[in-house]
Amino acid sequence: MSEIAELMSKLAISEGKTETGLPGVGLYKTSGSIHRTPLLYQQGLIILGQGAKLVHFGGRVYQYDQDHYLALSVPIAAECEAVATPEKPLLSLVVDIDLGVLNELIGQIEDRIDYRSLTQGCTHQGLFLARADAAFKSTVLRLLMALSCPLEAQVLGPGLVRELLFRVLCGENAAALHALATKNTNMSRIEKALKQIHGNFSEPFNVDQLAGFVNMSPSTFHRAFKDVTAFSPIQYLKRVRLNKARSLLREDGVRASEAARMVGYESVSQFSREFRRYFGISPSHAGGMNEE
Repeated sequence: MSEIAELMSKLAISEGKTETGLPGVGLYKTSGSIHRTPLLYQQGLIILGQGAKLVHFGGRVYQYDQDHYLALSVPIAAECEAVATPEKPLLSLVVDIDLGVLNELIGQIEDRIDYRSLTQGCTHQGLFLARADAAFKSTVLRLLMALSCPLEAQVLGPGLVRELLFRVLCGENAAALHALATKNTNMSRIEKALKQIHGNFSEPFNVDQLAGFVNMSPSTFHRAFKDVTAFSPIQYLKRVRLNKARSLLREDGVRASEAARMVGYESVSQFSREFRRYFGISPSHAGGMNEE
């Protein structure tokens, strides 16, 4: 086990997510295999200390492990799978992308880096893989060491997260993050639209109005949206609603009919059909003993 994996193992004290003393930074431990399943990834970096994961997105399969990290420029809907055991659990560090810090860093380095040379290694801009080189791993290791001490996490943590984002911006395939932080790019406009969707997913949805909100024509918006997320706006919204509904069923114990209403469905039967088609199980199964 590497030093990074050992520190992650000590810090990830329970199954699932472990909060740290640093906002926007968490650890995950998974001791059982993950069969291919839909999920909603949040904007951020995922760094594995042990194990490997496959992400099915946009018709392609991306594998990341201890030597490759996953960067999510925006929240995306994808499917993932992994093999893990209690003896060798999946261990990961998750770091949110602070757009304010990202903007500051780009302002300092943009004259020295040609982002056109940082080729986009993934088909869609919402996700990219990059190699975790020695400098990147050194920053991760020092961040994990700081997280082991509450005082160091408070004093040194923010600077180490900033350094980590710097390493990502200097790494391969970082052009998407540069576009994200640059005003009036398709990427920054789609990110703004995604914030609207996630903040109002239960409300009636109008693609033309959303396109106008980000100052794009409907046709350009639709094309740019799919370039970033791999889905049309309507397809993306459906996946957001269904993932939110699954969380309500699993974590809050609500009934399927209530979950359907809370995420914006008017028809419970339509919700049940789409839920089963997407997740492969009925809402009642997803929520334990809750009635549909």
